[in-house]
Amino acid sequence: MCHSITALDATVCDCRACPRLVAWRERVAREKRAAFRDETYWGRPVPGFGPADARLLVVGLAPAAHGGNRTGRMFTGDRSGEALFAALHAVGLANQPTSTRFDDGLQLFGTRLTAPVHCAPPRNKPTPDERDRCSHWLRTELALLTPTLRAIVVLGAFGWQALLPVLASAGWIIPRPRPKFGHGAQITLTPTDSSREPLRLFGCYHVSQQNTFTGRLTPAMLEAVLVAAATAAGLPTA
Repeated sequence: MCHSITALDATVCDCRACPRLVAWRERVAREKRAAFRDETYWGRPVPGFGPADARLLVVGLAPAAHGGNRTGRMFTGDRSGEALFAALHAVGLANQPTSTRFDDGLQLFGTRLTAPVHCAPPRNKPTPDERDRCSHWLRTELALLTPTLRAIVVLGAFGWQALLPVLASAGWIIPRPRPKFGHGAQITLTPTDSSREPLRLFGCYHVSQQNTFTGRLTPAMLEAVLVAAATAAGLPTA
């Protein structure tokens, strides 16, 4: 088991546990999209991004083939990231509203980004087996963040369904019946260890183009969830 977030992030990058995802991410990195043909793609698992003492965790789905799989940073270089980082900056959780490349100077304040699957999947659809194979990374990340983590924003139903069993195995009591995903859903989870603090869980529609372009998820809706979660986590907002 990794004993620090830095070690975890470095170890994630070497994972080759899922043959289909390894083949896909490397094929995309070779063939590239025409607009990025002069760039060197990352083409590896994408680690989480943000401080090791984060109080707020944002959980997505998986890196995009020509976003995180190209740039090496979660939500960076694609339309989903444009919506997310603009909102994070608007509410005071990021130092700039854009995330275009790994070395662009972006900083997150008290906030970390991660995903239940760390490799770009074909058609943005990991299989249940791939999700489960990758779950130990998320479990380790939660364990390392436990001393400071107070709230989680889950972007989309896939992340919600993947996260709940991991939270249960990490020592959080999941209510029964199991809470359903919904935009604006809020749950307080009690730890099995009474020495730990409760954890607030927030649901938010995913920042996919399908949601942001159609208005199903507006900037105001996204910012409202982030503000509520940041407040629950004890973070200042703009």
